[in-house]
Amino acid sequence: MLKSDAAPARKTPSAPETSPALGNTKRTQLRTGFLGQREEVSVEPATAEERTPIEQTPSQDVTPAPNPTQPAHPAGEIELKLLVDADRMADFSAAPVISANARNKGTRKRLKSVYYDTPERALRRAGLSLRVRQSGTRFVQTVKTEVADDPLRRGEWEASVPSLAPDFALAMPFIPDKLRGHLDAQPLEAVFSADVHRHTRIVDLPSGTVEVAFDQGELSAGGRSMPVSEIELELKSGSPSAIYEIALRLAEHGTVKPSIRSKSARGFDLAGDLPPSARRPRKLRLDPSVTLDEAFATILRACFLHLLQSLPAAEDGRNPEGVHQLRVSLRRLRSALDLMRSVGALSHVDALRSEAKWLAQGLSAARDWDVFQLATLPAIAKACPSVAGFDALGQVAAQRQAQAYRRARNALDDRRCAVFLIGLGGWIETRGWRNGVAPEDLGRLAERAVNFAQRVLSEQYAKVLKRGRRFKSLTVNDLHRLRLATKRLRYLSEFLLPLYEDRKSARKFARRLAGLQEELGVFNDMAVTASLLDGLGSEDRDSAIAAAAIAGWQARASIGVQQGLQDSWRDFTAARVPWSRQGQQS
Repeated sequence: MLKSDAAPARKTPSAPETSPALGNTKRTQLRTGFLGQREEVSVEPATAEERTPIEQTPSQDVTPAPNPTQPAHPAGEIELKLLVDADRMADFSAAPVISANARNKGTRKRLKSVYYDTPERALRRAGLSLRVRQSGTRFVQTVKTEVADDPLRRGEWEASVPSLAPDFALAMPFIPDKLRGHLDAQPLEAVFSADVHRHTRIVDLPSGTVEVAFDQGELSAGGRSMPVSEIELELKSGSPSAIYEIALRLAEHGTVKPSIRSKSARGFDLAGDLPPSARRPRKLRLDPSVTLDEAFATILRACFLHLLQSLPAAEDGRNPEGVHQLRVSLRRLRSALDLMRSVGALSHVDALRSEAKWLAQGLSAARDWDVFQLATLPAIAKACPSVAGFDALGQVAAQRQAQAYRRARNALDDRRCAVFLIGLGGWIETRGWRNGVAPEDLGRLAERAVNFAQRVLSEQYAKVLKRGRRFKSLTVNDLHRLRLATKRLRYLSEFLLPLYEDRKSARKFARRLAGLQEELGVFNDMAVTASLLDGLGSEDRDSAIAAAAIAGWQARASIGVQQGLQDSWRDFTAARVPWSRQGQQS
């Protein structure tokens, strides 16, 4: 919640560099509008020490002043980063898309920034960051927030301060009420610093104006450091598609890696010596009255966000959840693209789906070996302490796992991956699916999504029931086909059941569907393990013994899995579907 007056000043931590004491200065918030507009909001009377406001920039959209009765809503910057090799930065700055469209040679600055949080990282856990940046003799404090289900947008509020030490009273109006008490009890501390040389140029395209910042420098935390070499594309006016247009042209000029991971996220991981985190997809929110066109945009943007959020952890490789979530994001994306086929013949949809499948195939072996090494092997080894050879088998498996991760990194480093991601983002921002729909079908995009959802969910539900007919007699191949149909229904449900979220039947159906998919997944994991073991135990006698033990253990365990599958199937088929008339009453 916002308050109309700034909270009383609190003691602030000392910055890494000497800074003057805070005076009784004017409290001014500068909020960045949705496409870059910045507005001043005074919350204390001015004094003789009034601060210099930050330059205003033009915009197509103006964000209303904060409402004292509502939570701070992300006002926002729209930006995309491209990670590049440091020795190629000058080449990118001279790329044709920049040199031909930039207004001038641009400006060069050295930016020193210090990022703050509590010892328990309360701000970061709440999706906030607090930074003070020095540029020349000026100091600017910035609060940033995440925007749910949007890969480009972040909330941003700025204010001038006299030094590298933060003035927390200026940030307090943008801190949720539930977090304020916690922050009052904990002092802020400097977590890490950034020292970056920035070359900024303004590029004008017919689709929009973009600020292009070429950043090179270093993040530092304690005794650790990390290089920074990236190109930031920030929309100043026009369509977000301008960002992707420039990114695609730069990708043609050299190797780039699209990223939405902020310097803040990298710095905090550096300070904690942690690998990048990998998040599960956020739950969608869809109003029952939303149009099909708007539903497509929301679903695809959420898939794209999940994909971009998963990339850093997958590339880093230390957190196995990274590859897992990246594969999940690609499966979800393919399901979302399949969903759009029913509107019309969309050739570009098929091309995007093909690229998503190619990238997923490059990751599949790494995920399979992760499951084997982290779950299957240790669990069975613990249950069979008298069997020799598990350590030897684990060493051989580790070699295969390393090979699989090298293949995964090769796929992620491939220019094909970057072009796919940039093209996908631009297609979503411009709602490119409209271009592939026949004129006579365009009207369907304006219809209510709930009508479309009822038809699509009913059709896929019928396919699942058909695949599961005579369930007790299904073969391994039959169960595999059922698993694929169930997985597709699961993704479609995650996309479309939010339209029915006010119904108890929707939540119950989702739980039982998830339970069925989990049981089918366990059965599939056993089949994958069998394929991994094929030839794995031939390295030596002990490995062969351990491999045989795992095969025998899983053969015995499959009996219990079969019973669990039958129970999950019975529960699933007994659940009311929320899009039916009976579901409307529950």
